Amino acid sequence: MRIIDCLATAHNLGLVALAALVCVLGSWITVNLLQRIRVTRSAVRAAWIFLGAVAGGATIWCTHFVAMIAYEPGVDVAYGPGMTGLSLLVAICGSAAALMTSGLRGRVFPILAGAVFGVTVAIMHFVGMAAFAVDAVMHWSAAYVTASVVGSVVFGVLSFFLASRATEARGRWAAIGCMVLGIVVLHFTAMAALSVLPFAPVDGALTGDDAKHALALGVAGVGLLVLGAGAASYALDSQSRGLAKARLQHLIEGGVDGMAVQRAGVVIAVNSALLKLMGLEREAVLGASLSQWAEDVGRLTDGDMIQSSLTTATGEVLPVELSAKEDQGGGEEVMIYAVRDLRARLAQERRIAHLARNDSLTGLPNRASFLERLTRLTATVKPEETLALFALDLNRFKEVNDLYGHAVGDQLLCRIAERLRDALQDGEFIARQGGDEFVAMAPVTSREQARAVADRLRAAVIQPVTIDHADLSCGASIGVSLWPEDATDLSTLINNADLAMYRAKASLTVDVCFYEADMDQAVRARRRVTQALREALDNERFELHYQVQASVETGKATGYEVLLRWRGDDGDYISPSDFIPVAEETGLILPIGEWVLRQACRQAAAWEEPHRIAVNLSPVQLSHVDLPRLVHQVLLETGLAPSRLELEITETAMISDMARTTHVLRQLKALGVTIAMDDFGTGYSSLSTLRAFPFDKIKLDRSFMTELDGAAPQSRAIIRAVLTIGESLSIPVLAEGVETPEQLAFLRAQGCDEVQGYLLGRPQPEADALSQGVAATPQFEAERAVA
Repeated sequence: MRIIDCLATAHNLGLVALAALVCVLGSWITVNLLQRIRVTRSAVRAAWIFLGAVAGGATIWCTHFVAMIAYEPGVDVAYGPGMTGLSLLVAICGSAAALMTSGLRGRVFPILAGAVFGVTVAIMHFVGMAAFAVDAVMHWSAAYVTASVVGSVVFGVLSFFLASRATEARGRWAAIGCMVLGIVVLHFTAMAALSVLPFAPVDGALTGDDAKHALALGVAGVGLLVLGAGAASYALDSQSRGLAKARLQHLIEGGVDGMAVQRAGVVIAVNSALLKLMGLEREAVLGASLSQWAEDVGRLTDGDMIQSSLTTATGEVLPVELSAKEDQGGGEEVMIYAVRDLRARLAQERRIAHLARNDSLTGLPNRASFLERLTRLTATVKPEETLALFALDLNRFKEVNDLYGHAVGDQLLCRIAERLRDALQDGEFIARQGGDEFVAMAPVTSREQARAVADRLRAAVIQPVTIDHADLSCGASIGVSLWPEDATDLSTLINNADLAMYRAKASLTVDVCFYEADMDQAVRARRRVTQALREALDNERFELHYQVQASVETGKATGYEVLLRWRGDDGDYISPSDFIPVAEETGLILPIGEWVLRQACRQAAAWEEPHRIAVNLSPVQLSHVDLPRLVHQVLLETGLAPSRLELEITETAMISDMARTTHVLRQLKALGVTIAMDDFGTGYSSLSTLRAFPFDKIKLDRSFMTELDGAAPQSRAIIRAVLTIGESLSIPVLAEGVETPEQLAFLRAQGCDEVQGYLLGRPQPEADALSQGVAATPQFEAERAVA
């Protein structure tokens, strides 16, 4: 009641209202500047502390002195300017100390700062009261003074504590209210503690209305100036921060990844990508901490990038990648977090890892997984155990592809793979090698157990499969090798299983075959030939020999057939029948044939006489799409006239794909080279072949010459028939294998065009063959003499 009575009877209520307005406005500015200081971590922070200290000190001081002007003790009042100025300095310095303390890290510092602010208000009040001079006795009530100081400190602590926790406008207004109450409670409680007993007026001091008017103008001027400057600074800063926030929001919205910006531990901006990922609305995230949803956010520092997890609104935990970047360009400690959804990348990594270790079609482990598993099992197999390796190849699978297409073939492979997987027992393993080949392994104790595993796998394969209303089935050839009985290294173990599988595949009665030591002799020999062929090609160990071809009518050399020869390491020549089939099977015939064609054309282009050369083409070469381009390139490089090159093919090469082969031959003829049919009469359908393509020459097979000297009249009849066909079709005929004058005489009598054989000369190197061709005429003279 004493406080109320003091306020109602001893104060000008109009001026009290003005003091309250100044206090509210000043407190609003001070609290907002306080929050600005707390989030600023740079040199700009000192400027904000200074501005906040001036605003806070001016608020306390102006409120006090406006309220003092409103105080009417019933006597004239005087104010000492020294103590009045000192009270303003105390208010500003105390406010600065409180603001600096509040900006420190730690929960206790806002409380300590509030206490400093409350004490500052009390000290400022009583220093200001020391400037209060009246002609009277002033009596203070200790209880009220104590109550005023306690109230100021309590409300100061509450104000700073609420300001440090405030994230919304309601929290800031609560802090402003507590600050206003702290100032008001201190002032009016302290004024209620004062009793004034008047004496005579004091000489030499400003008194009465003059003093009040002068003081009111000064206080109003200071208050308006300071509060106006503070309000303007805060408004400009708020506008700048609003523009920066809008620009920041615009920038982060352009990011593909989720992004959030935190200031002072709370989210101030978030993009739509992160909101969509979290399944939340923007209002639910702004003002909260990102650590509520993303783990490990608190331990991220500038430049860190870690894998973590994000909990969505539905409780789903997502794998994410978190990165943090600190931005202090605006004077504030701001952390920018990028949140990348790792589900797609992890799924892709899992798929890549799966594809790296599993077959993409059937899902079975692939060769890499097989080799890894085999290495591990062979290293850990017990002495009393045996590891059986099974090489499994499907029979008649190519027929399924040819008849029903590759799509059906793929479905069949998947169904067979599924059955093989289901047929496995504990400790067994199966993988797809590629194509229609599979490999399996199983720990066994005997050959009988290994055969039982092989029979089980074969039974899973041979069961019919219904695809698109068609019942399909494949056989299985299985080769088995045992570790360590058949091999002591992995490559040999795998090779032995393959050899056993090839033996089973070649057998008409056996589907499961175990490896035997003598099984791979022929295979190893073939591999040695293959390796030797590669070395001979790389080191140019091949030679070209030429066999002369002559006209039956004139006896003059008309050309030379080019024959490939290969001299072995022992100096002897290796028969072409031993290495040509191997070259065709391995594909080495392509580079070898190219070498023969280029070398023969180069040598022939340097001859003085423009003799024709005949080069044999393998069926493998003829089936290659680049053959016409290769021939054209070689002719251009060597400068040989196309009319001097004759390419010889067999009927077998044409029968496999008549339409395609005919197309290639027409391209070759368009280059200007001639095409000869070799070994005529030994093929499947010679007459239909002649009808399909206009050959430039027919070469009669040497086998007819061998039988010509015997008593078999069939050979003579066939020769006559072939010569008649050639004459009817206007195709020259060359007889191979002529070795005796009698054979030559018979061919001349029947009208044969050209001959080739030992009678004219054996195949020789280039120089010997050319000189042999010059000497071909005496052979014909000898034949005439015999005739």
